[in-house]
Amino acid sequence: MIVILNAGAGPASNSADAVRSKLADAFDVAGVSADVIEVHDSDRLLAGIRKALVAASDTVVAAGGDGTVSAVAGQLAGTNKILGVLPLGTLNHFARDAGIPLSLDTAVRTLTDGHTELVDVAEVNGRVFINNSSLGIYPRIVVHRENRQQQLNRGKWPAFAWATVLAFRRYPFLRLHICVKGRELDRKTAFLFVGNNEYRMSGFRIGGRPGLNSGTLGLYLTHQTGRFGLVRTAARALFGRLNQAKDFDALSVEEATINWPHKRLLVATDGEVSYMEPPLHYRSRPRALRTIVPGKK
Repeated sequence: MIVILNAGAGPASNSADAVRSKLADAFDVAGVSADVIEVHDSDRLLAGIRKALVAASDTVVAAGGDGTVSAVAGQLAGTNKILGVLPLGTLNHFARDAGIPLSLDTAVRTLTDGHTELVDVAEVNGRVFINNSSLGIYPRIVVHRENRQQQLNRGKWPAFAWATVLAFRRYPFLRLHICVKGRELDRKTAFLFVGNNEYRMSGFRIGGRPGLNSGTLGLYLTHQTGRFGLVRTAARALFGRLNQAKDFDALSVEEATINWPHKRLLVATDGEVSYMEPPLHYRSRPRALRTIVPGKK
């Protein structure tokens, strides 16, 4: 198999040498032979994926965080190649929801002992994502965080905290025109979230998905509550006390079109932020990705 290794993935305390050493040890223990392509930036990541696509190996393993897995999955979706995942990131949302072990040794064994399952991907204006996409306050937080990290050489989480405060203070609400299931909705909201499959939005497992192959998108948007109301909603989310009727609207759809009266809109897809030209067309691509998951017990 071919392994695309993002050597900079995971906590800042992990050096590239340490990541390579852990991966090599895990492969040796499992008796797995792999051609490792090491990448350090997005340009080299895409070049590594293209190399893997033309190789003879049926399996391409993404060793990194959700951004790495999403980039690899986006190229493999709709092909006969199989995605393997070694979760080396900080959050590893896709691996968690797919049931892939977060322990590197166990995840490597899953590559040989697991089975292939067809899972959904989603896309917005042709860009594939495996977890979620969002508009509004979250993309702004990501932009502020990246700027803070670059300017002051801060760690990811301190920069994230600062960026969140700044976004809550400054960010205006979006006025969106949403077309779903033949209905047209006009909404003023600070945050719109589109999930590849539906997310749990209540209780203590906010953000988890019960499945990855329902062929639907989960669309969630906060109510017009003002900034103080938005802070209260964020606090309830943190403590697992979200209430759909009070805090947000939720829709399960196969596709959705979102428009707003400006030339471009900041969009987050699996944590990566870019400007896109409205209208935004979201759609599910059911069972488009072959993925190795743990064998059934």
